[in-house]
Amino acid sequence: MAQGQLLAMLADPERREEGFRLLMRQYGKTLYWHIRRIVVSHDDAEDALQETCIKIVGGIENFRGESGLRTWIYRIATNEALHQLRRQTHLFQSIDALSDKLRERLEAETPLDSEAAEVLFQKALLTLPTQQRIAFNLHYYDELNYDEIARITGKKAGTLRTNYHFATEKIKNYIKEHSL
Repeated sequence: MAQGQLLAMLADPERREEGFRLLMRQYGKTLYWHIRRIVVSHDDAEDALQETCIKIVGGIENFRGESGLRTWIYRIATNEALHQLRRQTHLFQSIDALSDKLRERLEAETPLDSEAAEVLFQKALLTLPTQQRIAFNLHYYDELNYDEIARITGKKAGTLRTNYHFATEKIKNYIKEHSL
């Protein structure tokens, strides 16, 4: 379905529910996993996804079309995931300081039959500063280009390329150190 049709459905009170179902069919799974890779916990991802959906539907008339719908939706989802992390921090604690807590959650929520390499990879991701992790996730998992990621995060494409490069190096080094 074309972006314009979906937007029209979401803006029309009589078709909003149908538009929302279509939106979730098209973006729900990828948004969930995008958020989950930031917050780690399933419950936190569900909460952030719900807030994302409320903001998308409630703010659809604010969508100006300056970027694509997917970019706008990902920006909302990213902000909600970061907001979810901020709720978990103390007043003066940074989001990046949550890494140990997020790693503990990953271990607690990892099924017993999961692959050790995937768990190691996820642990490596959690060692990254938040902005590097977001840049890595959006480029690696969601296959977004740096210009799209820049519109989502408000960062410069060059900065994102650098973040991605440093992230890949840190991940490689972490895996090398912990695979021995």
